[in-house]
Amino acid sequence: MIEWNETQRTVQGMVRDFVEKEIVPHIDELEYGGMPPYDILRKFVKTFGLDEMAKANFDKQIAKEEAKAAGAELPEDSAGDSMRDPGLSLIPTIEISRHAQGLVTAMGVSMSLTGGAIMSKGTLEQKKRWALPLLTLDKVGAWAITEPNSGSDAFGQMKSTARKVDGGYLLNGNKTFITNGPFADTIVFICKLDQAGVAPKHRKVVSFILDSGMQGLTQSEPFKKMGIGASPTGELFLDDVFVETDRLLGGSESGYGRGGAKATFAQERAGIAAMALGIIERALELSLDYAKNREQFGQPIGEFQLIQLKLAKMEVARANVQNMVFRYIEMSTKGIPMTMAEASAMKFYAAQAAMEVTTEAVQIFGGNGYMREYRVEQLMRDAKILQIYGGTDEMQAIAIAKDLLKRA
Repeated sequence: MIEWNETQRTVQGMVRDFVEKEIVPHIDELEYGGMPPYDILRKFVKTFGLDEMAKANFDKQIAKEEAKAAGAELPEDSAGDSMRDPGLSLIPTIEISRHAQGLVTAMGVSMSLTGGAIMSKGTLEQKKRWALPLLTLDKVGAWAITEPNSGSDAFGQMKSTARKVDGGYLLNGNKTFITNGPFADTIVFICKLDQAGVAPKHRKVVSFILDSGMQGLTQSEPFKKMGIGASPTGELFLDDVFVETDRLLGGSESGYGRGGAKATFAQERAGIAAMALGIIERALELSLDYAKNREQFGQPIGEFQLIQLKLAKMEVARANVQNMVFRYIEMSTKGIPMTMAEASAMKFYAAQAAMEVTTEAVQIFGGNGYMREYRVEQLMRDAKILQIYGGTDEMQAIAIAKDLLKRA
């Protein structure tokens, strides 16, 4: 794939129009005023029929699983997922990230991470009970793994526990930096099983599906962050939260553990490159316009070679990240899975490129670049989180190097 096809360009134009009309006028409220993003996101979902598509796919999958459970022979579905265009799913990510990347984060964590975890690993009953409202964004989801003392070492330093009791489990712990945490209706809570005689680092990782309002569950107010203000982030506190066994994701203590969480990481890293592409595109557009119209020493600053060098490097970064995204789309279309190392490499480069491009954009704007009204400072602050969440740059480098050494 070397360029968007006609259908993709049409969708791109429609999404861009929605963003300009429905999101851009509210950016200050979303980024700095504490406005929850969910009404705007639900309007987006309904405008493009994503809720109806999600419902149709949900009904189809549930029908298949019910038939399988009844022992029915299922014909091969030759169309299936191969008919889905992965490019169309990434275009909204790119276009929204040009202005308010936090909206993508809030929507993706709810629909793809939380809803997707339940649909991929949940029992049939759990899917029927919790998944569909998350997939349509009628309810808000959160995926809770990070803790105050665990960042990159999410499993090794995990302190949250599940202790078996009569009829279920008692959950205790503290999760932080949880996207949608303050407003989540449904939470996938990842913790360690309290196993006597087993060292904490070797204990099973288990996951539970929680509902807001459960006794002992506290959801904090949103944090004040450096960037992506449109994505509410908070803390969760669990104090002897009792859950019955039907909330154990997958229906067993091996249903959704380390492997399920790691698969989610790979999916998340591929999407981050699309976020980076949107940020880079917008930063370059704004910089080009400013370079052509801002005059110093009697001429547009774009006539100065040092400014031209910055613009040229921005374009190189944009082209490289776009090519990575296109390669991912091509692989997905052909059903070729991306390895963890490949996903890590894509995220590693794209995140650094977004940070470098937006930093140079601020530099091109000079003092104006430091002011909110010119927007490049927001793009720079939004870009920084790409080097942190979904696995830090340092962890991506480790993943890439380990894979290379194994193959050498």
